[in-house]
Amino acid sequence: MDPVSWRQSSYCQESASCVNVAAGERETIMLRESEHPEVVLSTTRARLRAFIRAARAGQFDHVGEPRR
Repeated sequence: MDPVSWRQSSYCQESASCVNVAAGERETIMLRESEHPEVVLSTTRARLRAFIRAARAGQFDHVGEPRR
């Protein structure tokens, strides 16, 4: 397997905790946190796109809070 080429947002230059993204085999996208690079999550492009849309729409704003 070829070495993975991780990318990081330019907004993370001053922050110690950033999300890194890399393209995996086939349609796989890999994600890791810069503080814990040994932990790698993988997903598909479509699922990552759906997650980002939901986060932008505020669907996760109250995760962990008690339901009313």
